[in-house]
Amino acid sequence: MTLLRAWLAPALLAAFAAVGACSQSDHAAQVARGKYLVTIMGCSDCHTPGGLTPHPDLTLYLAGSDADFIVPGLGAFTPPNLTSDKATGLGGWTHDQIVAAFTTGKRPDGRVLAPAMPWVDFAHLSKADADAVADYLQSLPPVSRNIPGPRASTSCSDPSVECIVRRPG
Repeated sequence: MTLLRAWLAPALLAAFAAVGACSQSDHAAQVARGKYLVTIMGCSDCHTPGGLTPHPDLTLYLAGSDADFIVPGLGAFTPPNLTSDKATGLGGWTHDQIVAAFTTGKRPDGRVLAPAMPWVDFAHLSKADADAVADYLQSLPPVSRNIPGPRASTSCSDPSVECIVRRPG
């Protein structure tokens, strides 16, 4: 019996270590898939300063826009900080809350996302892909950058159409 225990204990430890390594490897692959999806979905176009220009500020990648989306009758909306910062980003949100926001258009506080956010398109993501996007967003280093919430809009040159304007500052 002692010989069995002497052989079994190291074998079990090796098996658990292998499962842990696979789990870490699986998570890394999931985060890499999420990075790929965030890239092809164009998230940085709206959620990175200068993302709608030829010169985005990659030091603030996904840390919120410097542009306002003005929707007549609804107000001005600035794409928010998607980094893991707890105070100004998604750091206080759970994985499921992040997935729900970009696939159903509803934030944890119940507010519906602005019409410029293409959540209706993202609702068609597979569960695995939506989970990968959330895993990637949660892996981003925190960037403390406060972005204004929805507010009354300044006017566009044509008040009947949606417009995008660079926010001062």
